[in-house]
Amino acid sequence: MDEKSSNDRIILGIDPGTNVMGYAVLRCPLLLTRKGAVVPLTIGALKMKKTDSHYLRLKQIRDKVLELITEFLPDEMAIESPFFGINVTSVVKLCRAQGAAMTAVLDRDIPISEYPPARVKSAITGNGRASKEQVSSMVRRILHFEEDQDVPFDATDALAIALCHYYETSKGLPSGAFGHGSSRSGGGRKSSSSSWEKFAENNKNRIHKQ
Repeated sequence: MDEKSSNDRIILGIDPGTNVMGYAVLRCPLLLTRKGAVVPLTIGALKMKKTDSHYLRLKQIRDKVLELITEFLPDEMAIESPFFGINVTSVVKLCRAQGAAMTAVLDRDIPISEYPPARVKSAITGNGRASKEQVSSMVRRILHFEEDQDVPFDATDALAIALCHYYETSKGLPSGAFGHGSSRSGGGRKSSSSSWEKFAENNKNRIHKQ
């Protein structure tokens, strides 16, 4: 892990699910007004479809979150809150998955913030009804991902949740964190430290598709 300065925040983003859990860890400047890059330290998707037991999947979620906490020492966690446009059984399972992730960070006294899906989409794309494809595309533009890089939607959703939390808690526009121009319009400063291409090349072990 890159050394963290006193002017950085480490944010863990979680997109909960009992089949797939997306996760991302971002290193961010302490303030949006400070010029500097938001850097993805790790991103990935924990796939649990091979595990038949719902309860063992919850353990896998908790274990994975604890692993991320141990490695990256996040200052805070942002997690997507359950939405109610699905059937009751699915909502119950989703709430349990969210709770499994929460218990892991609560064990380490890490603050938690929840964001509804529409709020995350609005913060990233300006449209609370944006599709996963649109959210993924905008996250890629903000963080300068390569378009042909294979990153699961669950992982880009987790990145979006972490970014949403950063924007919300820093009380400013996302453009300030990326230097020159607006990150929403693709005019942000592309530094070598935040380049997804360089990140992917130098940190292949940090992009996980389990």
